Amino acid sequence: MTVSELAAELSFGAADETLSAVYSSVPEARERCLSLARELLQRCGDLPDAGIFSAPGRAELGGNHTDHQGGRVLAAAVDRDSLAAAAPLPGGEVRVFSRGFGETALTFGDTAPRPEEKGTTAALVRGVCAQFALMGCREAGFAAAADSLVPAGGGLSSSASFEVLIGEIMDALFCGGELSDGELAFFAQSAENDYFGKPCGLMDQLACACGGAVSVDLADSERPLVERIDYDFSSCGHALVLIESGAEHSGLTVDYALIPQEMGAIACELGHEVLSQCDPLEFYATCPILREKYGERPVLRAAHYFSETLRAGQEAEALRRGDFEGFLSLVRDSAESSEHDLQNIVSPREPKQLLRKAIDAARELLGGRGAVRVHGGGFAGTAEAWVPLDMLEGFLSGLSARGFDAFRVEVRPAGAVRLV
Repeated sequence: MTVSELAAELSFGAADETLSAVYSSVPEARERCLSLARELLQRCGDLPDAGIFSAPGRAELGGNHTDHQGGRVLAAAVDRDSLAAAAPLPGGEVRVFSRGFGETALTFGDTAPRPEEKGTTAALVRGVCAQFALMGCREAGFAAAADSLVPAGGGLSSSASFEVLIGEIMDALFCGGELSDGELAFFAQSAENDYFGKPCGLMDQLACACGGAVSVDLADSERPLVERIDYDFSSCGHALVLIESGAEHSGLTVDYALIPQEMGAIACELGHEVLSQCDPLEFYATCPILREKYGERPVLRAAHYFSETLRAGQEAEALRRGDFEGFLSLVRDSAESSEHDLQNIVSPREPKQLLRKAIDAARELLGGRGAVRVHGGGFAGTAEAWVPLDMLEGFLSGLSARGFDAFRVEVRPAGAVRLV
């Protein structure tokens, strides 16, 4: 259908049933989609083969700092997404209008990384296009009007959501939707690593591409083992809440970089590249020597890896059994390991220690119920809480009174998808 036909279909509610499978509020979703279709029509005219595309943000449920060592993670797509109206453009021209981030314009075949684009939307678009060019796509131009409800810097991986969105658009328009979720995630990760300049693991992109809750074993980095966890989170009696500490990640790069560096040093000492290749029994037997050579923190961080990657698998198994209380107990264990062994809560470069204060406030308000853990990289950004539903209103107001913003998210079954 053309862009104008797409807008008409949305306006008449013809896509409402499809939207209801993804969004809790169909009128709001319809209005978002319609607004983007109209913007695309205004900017680029009545292009053929138009569609509406969506990719969710993600939450890290388990496996804190295990992905870069080839470990296991547990992640979930959430109900905040990146959304776009898109259609093919002739001549290999690529135009992406992203609300809040301006316009990106490039030629599909111009795929060399540009240092001046690092950290920008243009880098993400160019990087995804480069992967499609490598797989043999030719003249794969398109136009897209995009919007995102995944907050930048909010811990839900807004960049991965956007990368996967662009990949889903190109896959649907030029590859017949034949790419697997894993391939789509690899394309997105390459864009973020090689073009955007962020050395992330694969967890974020896989969760955004797959949807639902996924357990991922990254021991084979080229062929990760991804398993969908069939669990109905709406039945668990708890809300998933992300708490914004108010501390920015800028200036903390050295703290993040030291974690894989120190874990990698221990792996190297044991004769391997990453800790997933090491024998845990050999590690524990060698700890006295490792401490003498590297100091206490690298050894503790390696110990965190071995316990956390095992725990991520146990968390997935608890959900498979429907044992949510067992899952919460493991989340609390994960939180303790991150704080005391991984040590990614406090940074000397963040003297206000806002993340620690946010976690402490959440625990005080929960009074021993639910669970709270660091969410993502740590040192700043967000914490994550599982809050009993009967405490939710008081929990959110209590955090607000202490100066912390928080918002509820829900696990979204659908991953990257062409909606209309």
